[in-house]
Amino acid sequence: MNESRKRRPAPAASLDQRDYATLASFRRSLRMFLAFSEDAARKAGLPSQQHQAILAIRGLAPEAGMTINDLAEQLLLKPQTAVELVDRLEDAGLVRRERDEADRRRVLLSLTAKANRLLEKLSAAHLAQIRRDAPELIALLRDVARGHGG
Repeated sequence: MNESRKRRPAPAASLDQRDYATLASFRRSLRMFLAFSEDAARKAGLPSQQHQAILAIRGLAPEAGMTINDLAEQLLLKPQTAVELVDRLEDAGLVRRERDEADRRRVLLSLTAKANRLLEKLSAAHLAQIRRDAPELIALLRDVARGHGG
């Protein structure tokens, strides 16, 4: 097991006000990014979950394709929920299901040209937002890594 996973959390008594402030600021930064992401996807005509799915397919299995179970695992969904999501993506013309040539029992997901066009625009906007947020996030993470808040 990874060393960082073996460590026990520090007892609550060892936390000071700076720790709570850092944690609150970090959570706020994450929520602000997620709100930005949901809004950007909505403006592009995609529900947030569909955006997350096409990003996972493109980012984590760009050439080999991804199975529905792999997608479920990446998005922390139950397999049946992922099947329903893929059905909606396919109906929207964003995803294709294709038999794996090496193993005909497997069905792989791939993106359509339409999905790739949408994803390119959304990803550029997301990376720009991350670059804007990076200095604050890096400072917060440094504080956490040093073992103290702000």
